[in-house]
Amino acid sequence: MFLDPTLIQAAKQIYRNYYDSHPKVKIKPLGVALHKETLKGQLVFKEPPILLPGECFININHLEAEVYP
Repeated sequence: MFLDPTLIQAAKQIYRNYYDSHPKVKIKPLGVALHKETLKGQLVFKEPPILLPGECFININHLEAEVYP
């Protein structure tokens, strides 16, 4: 599945902000729910992710290796 690089970059920033703001939290998110137009999003911790119209889900595997190798 092809993901727009802009979406991945926005999701990485949300993921990075979470870990920078909460360094002691041990709960690992499943991914990021991200609105395709506004690039606003939030971390998803429960399966299955519930998405609103216009949102996409970016799995943590797409983000983790490149955020914190």
